[in-house]
This record gives sequence, structure tokens and C-alpha cells, in this order.
Amino acid sequence: MKKIIFALGLLILTASCDDDALTDLNVDVKNPSVVPASSLFTSAEKTLTDQMVNSNVNRNIFRLVNQQWTETTYLDESNYNWTSRKISDNHWNALYAGPLADLKIAKDYVEGTTILASDPEFAEKTIIKKNQLVLIDILTVYTFQILVDTYGDIPYSEALKGEGNYLPKYDKAVDIYKDLIVRLDNDIATIDTDGSAFGDADVIYDDNLASWVKFAQSTKLKLGINLKASGLEAAIADAAITTGAAGAFTSNADNAKLVYQANLPNTNPIYVDLVFSGRHDFVPAAPFVDAIVAKNDPRQSKYFDDNLTPYKGGTVGTKNTYSKFTHISDAIQEPTFAGTLLDYSEVEFLLAEAVERGVAVGGTAESHYTAAITASLEDWGVATADITTYLAQPTVAYATATGTWQQKIGEQSWYAKFNRGFEGWTSTRRLNFPVLQPAPAATIDAAAEGQIPSRMAYPIREQTLNATNYQAASASIGGDRLKTKIFWDVN
Repeated sequence: MKKIIFALGLLILTASCDDDALTDLNVDVKNPSVVPASSLFTSAEKTLTDQMVNSNVNRNIFRLVNQQWTETTYLDESNYNWTSRKISDNHWNALYAGPLADLKIAKDYVEGTTILASDPEFAEKTIIKKNQLVLIDILTVYTFQILVDTYGDIPYSEALKGEGNYLPKYDKAVDIYKDLIVRLDNDIATIDTDGSAFGDADVIYDDNLASWVKFAQSTKLKLGINLKASGLEAAIADAAITTGAAGAFTSNADNAKLVYQANLPNTNPIYVDLVFSGRHDFVPAAPFVDAIVAKNDPRQSKYFDDNLTPYKGGTVGTKNTYSKFTHISDAIQEPTFAGTLLDYSEVEFLLAEAVERGVAVGGTAESHYTAAITASLEDWGVATADITTYLAQPTVAYATATGTWQQKIGEQSWYAKFNRGFEGWTSTRRLNFPVLQPAPAATIDAAAEGQIPSRMAYPIREQTLNATNYQAASASIGGDRLKTKIFWDVN
């Protein structure tokens, strides 16, 4: 005991003679006051992917609204009652307070970093700094598009200012789109693909900056297609589509995927929601199951478990006993199953749509449609022979499949996006295919007004705390209702 007291006294004496030592004692090494930009960028990549991938009914209900999945016991979400769990607030917060906040802080940190001209690595560090800012901006643009496509007009020019402005105005959705396209053009022109950025802190592309350029171009293509569908700003839309198409993904090797790890907390969110939780809240929905079974789609065995033969999907909006319906495949529930932000199949469907909308992107609608289906099948591990057989079916081949080009592309895009609920919903809204029937309770639910939702309502918190700007935004979009359409949803 005396030795411990003596040592402690010596430590105090030493510290009292050294101001720096006292300062060091006040530093919490486990909770640093400044988080490195690289760590913030990693966090943004993961939290963004988590939000787009998870199936938690408090946060992500897009597979349900798009009738790819449905619920077994708790039915509010499948029947468009999204207020009791504040799902709209949670999705909004998951993006604004998650990746966008991390990216804003990372940007401030990088911009505030001074590189001395006398530094022997000045040139290399300058390139890294520039590239870091570009990657931060590309991911910021992607995230803002998700928000626009969810709500319509949103805080943008005054967003993320913290105490500088707690009550930001809402910008017009179409104006945000136009600015996002400009930002991506600048990012693409600025990035130095021969240099580095975040190194292995980039958990999507592992610092492959050429891949980030393709991601930016593919995102711009998507912005351009939505803008083209709106009938607004045709010249801007066409330019975004043609330039985006020229540099977009060309194979599944380009896909923007985050590969999860085997152990918590970095596992696939679906594993957390469906396996680790021990819950059985979801089954594939009957409209989706019936559609791909009728097409002899070889992805059936990739999407669905073989617990039942033949496959049987749950009825949307009603209780479904878990054991009596087909289950989601084990592969999708694996801890390491990757989360996808954007893939080659989506790009090719967008290119097929671009051709049909009269934009010169090369190829034909049929060639891009076929490439899109092939890319999806290959990404899910379908054998080449089975792909050939599937594409040869008259109900699948572009020349003979049923309906307009919107139906052909829209239905196949829906099939391909089984585990990408948000983008599946976006495609369905823009093309009006597949034709889905509202859940039964939608006819009596005042929020749904008898329709499948076209958007999410603004968060309750915005309605109460940012009331003036909320009211202006609500009036601007035609009413803060679930059936109010996003500006590009004009069909």
C-alpha cells in the first residue's frame, strides 16, 4: 500500500511541475474530440448502406410498400400507417443526422487541414485532400437524391448548418436535382484517379477512384432519367443522361457494394433483423412470388427458401402465419451478405429507358434490357445456361413480352430489385409498373387515401419545430400527403 501511495504522490508531483502533463491527463483517448475524416467517411458509407438495406419496420419499409415483402403479425407498415412508429422521422434522421452529418464534418475537417509548401509530400498530400473532398461530395449527392425521391422538396441549401440555422428552408426538388448534377460534373472533372483518397477507410471501393468516377456517372444517369421523366429541364436531363451513360458501370465488377463482416456490429442488417433478433416478421409477398414463378425466373431459389413447395407468398396487408408461407432465402440473411447502393443491372435498365425516352445513349432498348436482366441473374449466381433459357422465353424477350416498354422494363426492374426496396419503389413510381393493388386497409386509412403511397409524409418533428418552412414546402408540392407525387412521377 505504501508503494502505491508513494507512486501516486510522485505522479502528482511530476504533473504539478509540467503543464503539458496536466493537459494530457484531461484528454479522453477513448472519446476523441476530433474524429479523423477517414473514420467519418467510413461511418457515412456504413450508415448510409445500413439504412438502405435494413428491414427494421421503424426505419425502412420500402420492400413492404413495393410489395416485394409483406408482414406476418404487425401490419401497420404494409397498410401504410407510418406515423405510429415515426418511420418518416426515422428515415429522415437516419440520412440527415447519419451519413450527411458525418460527411459535412469530414468535409470541414479536410478543408481545414493545412499542407505546408515546405512539406516534402506537398504534391501527394494536396492530391489526396482534393480527392477526399470529391468522394465526400459524391456520397453527399447520392444521399440527397434519396431524400428528394422520398419526400420531394427538402432542406438543402440551408441544411447541415447546425447552430447556424436550426430551421432551414426547403428547396424545390427540381432545383436540387439540377444542382446535384452540376456537383457531380465538377466532381468528375476534379478527381485525380492516379492518386489516393481515404485508402482502406473506403469500405465500398477500397480507394479505387476510377470506380468512384463510374459511381458518380451512374448516379448522374439516374438523376437525368428522373429529370427526363418529369418533362422539365429537357436539355439538362439529356446532357446528364448522355454524359452519365458514357462513363457509367459496364459490369457487375463496378457495383457499389459494402461487404459486411461476420461479427456484430458490422454484420448485414438483414441478419440482425431476421436472425440475430430471433423474429419472423416478414415473408415474400404474393404479388412478387406469383409474378416470378409465372416467369420461371431462376432467381426464385436465390430469393426464397425451399421450406415450401411450391412457393407461396404472403397476402399483403393481412396476417400471415410464418410457417405457412415461403421464407426469405438463407443467403440474404447471411451475416456477410453485401449491401448494395447501386449496381450494373440498374444502370442497364436506366439505359433501356433512356433509349425509349428518345435519348441517344447507344445500343437499343432491347440490348440494354437484356443486359440488365443478365447482369442481375449473374450477380445472384444463376448459371449461364439458365440465363439463356430464361431470356429466350416469349414472356421475357423484349420483342415479345407483354405490354408497353414501361411494363417490360418496369416489371423486370422490380424482379431484379428484390433486396433493394427503395430503388424498386422508385422504378415502380416512375414507370407505373408493375401494377400493384393497395393493401385492403388503404381504403379506410385516411393517410393512404386508398392508394399505394407515392412518397413519405414529412417528419412530425419538422411539422412542429420548423412549422413555417414545413407549411411552405407542403404548399409547394401540392400537400403533404402520401399520394402526392414526387416531381418526376408524372404518369
